[in-house]
Amino acid sequence: MQTPKDTLVEYLQTARDAMVWKVEGLSEYDARRPMTPTGTNLLGLVKHLASVELGYFGDTFGRPSGIELPWHSDDADPNDDLYLTADETREGVLDLYRTAWAHAAVTFAETGLDTVGRVPWWGDRGEVTLHQILVHMVSETYRQAGHADIVRESIDGAAGRSPSDANMDEAYDWPAHVARVEAAARASAG
Repeated sequence: MQTPKDTLVEYLQTARDAMVWKVEGLSEYDARRPMTPTGTNLLGLVKHLASVELGYFGDTFGRPSGIELPWHSDDADPNDDLYLTADETREGVLDLYRTAWAHAAVTFAETGLDTVGRVPWWGDRGEVTLHQILVHMVSETYRQAGHADIVRESIDGAAGRSPSDANMDEAYDWPAHVARVEAAARASAG
């Protein structure tokens, strides 16, 4: 039987894997291009998650990664962690994400769910447990995975949890469904 920590880590890893899959098979442009009015893009979501995992599972528990993240410097734009500059590579960001996973794995192995840490950027509410941060990161990663689902589907129609698990009925008449949804929306608008 799994421990509660193992369950949380398993759910986190499933969401991490989904994030990586969402950028696979896309051109550099499609993996980077802004798809919403606020600039949401697939590799930016991965970069953001890598950055926050290094902080939450590293610094918070006295295990700084030693990796310099220039987008976290005092003079950086607050959204620099949400896109890749022209000189940053897909491979570099995916490697950073996997490095964050490995760094987190050591934290998970060395600490219990009741281990207390401190999130410096949370101010007065910064004292936390590993349990709280694992729940926070599972939630955060699934939130970003939801964004990635929509962005990827908007780019090329790819949908689902993984290449082998669309988590939807592929034989379903999706165009007819969309037409019904559109018709209902128009009818409700008067």
